[in-house]
Amino acid sequence: MNIPSTLKSAARTALLGAFTLGALGTIAAFAQEAAPAAEAAAPAAPTFTVDKGDTTWMMLSTILVLLMTIPGLALFYGGLVRAKNMLSVLMQVFTITSVVMIVWVFYGYSLAFTPGNAFIGGLSKMFLAGVDVTTLSETFTKGVAIPELVFVIFQMTFACITPALIVGAFAERIKFSAVILFTILWVTFVYFPIAHMVWFWGGPSAYGDPSGLIFGFGAVDFAGGTVVHINAGIAGIVGALMIGKRIGYNKDIMAPHSMTLTMVGASLLWVGWFGFNAGSNLEANAYAVLAMINTFVATAAAAVTWIVLETLLRGKASMLGAVSGAVTGLVAVTPAAGFAGPMGAIVLGIVATCGCYFFVSVVKNKFGYDDSLDVFGIHCIGGIIGALGTGILVNPALGGAGIVDYSTADFAAGYAGTATQLWSQFKGVLVTVLWSGIGSAILYKIVDMIVGLRPTADAEREGLDLTSHGEAAYHP
Repeated sequence: MNIPSTLKSAARTALLGAFTLGALGTIAAFAQEAAPAAEAAAPAAPTFTVDKGDTTWMMLSTILVLLMTIPGLALFYGGLVRAKNMLSVLMQVFTITSVVMIVWVFYGYSLAFTPGNAFIGGLSKMFLAGVDVTTLSETFTKGVAIPELVFVIFQMTFACITPALIVGAFAERIKFSAVILFTILWVTFVYFPIAHMVWFWGGPSAYGDPSGLIFGFGAVDFAGGTVVHINAGIAGIVGALMIGKRIGYNKDIMAPHSMTLTMVGASLLWVGWFGFNAGSNLEANAYAVLAMINTFVATAAAAVTWIVLETLLRGKASMLGAVSGAVTGLVAVTPAAGFAGPMGAIVLGIVATCGCYFFVSVVKNKFGYDDSLDVFGIHCIGGIIGALGTGILVNPALGGAGIVDYSTADFAAGYAGTATQLWSQFKGVLVTVLWSGIGSAILYKIVDMIVGLRPTADAEREGLDLTSHGEAAYHP
């Protein structure tokens, strides 16, 4: 029986609406634990002090993380694709950033950073209810706080860049509508829960309160090795495999159309990453400086290592290799930024580059998957090496900062031992891989059923700039 296209469209819309409402209802039910019959009197709120320097630093860091995404990531990815798909990548990254900002303030912040259970927060701050110019978020120092709105927007930029990273894995072969629908579903069911599991806790004044699952393992992740990079990398490779290879893959020339723009984008990423890493300290103090120097030296070491590997193994060093190495270093040092010492960060950058180079140059070719811009090979593999390496390099005996024990009177920094900490880190990585991998696969399938994942073969051959957006990045 032929069904008119308008009815098909209406059916799809109804299905999406029903799914979204049901999903939100499920999350709400999942998040809210049964309240006790008689609630105990709430303890008196601690007294916090707010420093204008910390607030200023966090506002600046927020802007730097936005710079990483637009224009940094957009130009980095855009230069790596063919000219006929340049504008499509810019549109995907720009639109993802805009959409996620709205989703974040509607319900994302609440799901990630309010009490619920070990897996997901609640809806008590949906639409930023109760968040205003008087509310505060405690930093990592007892009694020191920043305006809660600053914390909201800082974490918002993390939520924006993570799904934007994913699109590099299947660049040049996905519908624009599919990207946006997948992004909304993915941040809801994958990113917000992972952020809650890794980063939600009571703070120094309430360190004994329930925390997220991975935080409860004792795993440490300073700025998002699990939340951002492993999370996005796994979602990317799952999407690349489910969508399939680009038409002409390994037959047609698919070289980057502008290494100039890619270098500009990579440089903006590096600059913005100081907000990403040093900003994650939440205060403008010596630990922020530690994260900053580590972001310098790990990145430099990784870039040089990739250049050396290419020179030795291929005979020539490339600009693509240099920026790939730099991004690898940035990814790997992200979880370790405020924990490792500078020499440890350099070692981490070198080791991560060797691992990522192997996956990009050997494993990818061996298995023949089309990870367009090496999201899995750099972000996931680099994130895993960084997350596990953090468990070693945080050791004060290796120059690390140690892990603060908030149960001690003076908040002493110590180290549980290599085996103990590595096991905690491994459990955090494993949960992230499974949650993101399984969740992403389900969501790709749902999106494929509703709007379809892939454009027509003719549209892909012509290029997504014209067929998806009716305009081109360049004109003759």
